[in-house]
Amino acid sequence: MKIAVGISGASGVNLSLKLIDLIPSSHELFVTMTDNAKIVLEKENMKVFDDLDIGASIASGSFGVDVMIVVPCSMNTLAKIAVGIADNLTTRAASVMIKERKKLILAPREMPFSTIHLEHMTKLSSNGVIIAPPILGYYSNQQTLEEMENFLIGKWFDLMGIEHSLYKRWK
Repeated sequence: MKIAVGISGASGVNLSLKLIDLIPSSHELFVTMTDNAKIVLEKENMKVFDDLDIGASIASGSFGVDVMIVVPCSMNTLAKIAVGIADNLTTRAASVMIKERKKLILAPREMPFSTIHLEHMTKLSSNGVIIAPPILGYYSNQQTLEEMENFLIGKWFDLMGIEHSLYKRWK
């Protein structure tokens, strides 16, 4: 499966890096990162080099990405996707996923949600986009930050169709 991961500038960028690390190597992986995500990564003690390329393979419907997830998804990125602004590789690739009717998952990180945020999410959801913020399910009894992160990534993997054993399922 071809998987695109978009990283936008909401806090929690390290969660997306863990998600990337846990995607099985049997899948083809393509990563894009907004400039604001790079700033957040630097503030979270990481240096990222510029790799934005609006002409990259994932910006074309003919390339055939199967699923894309944007985690974390800033409200700026979510709003751009909702209104069709494709001014960077992340928003362009997301736009392609919508037009090709492919699976697009957005993990908005900011809270609380304003009415405008919710309207954008409703519009996207009605167009087939899956809105999956990082919300814990306490039934799996996470005790550590790593277990919490594994739960969230496992739920996203479920949506992407990636088999895993990252969290204890409901019985």
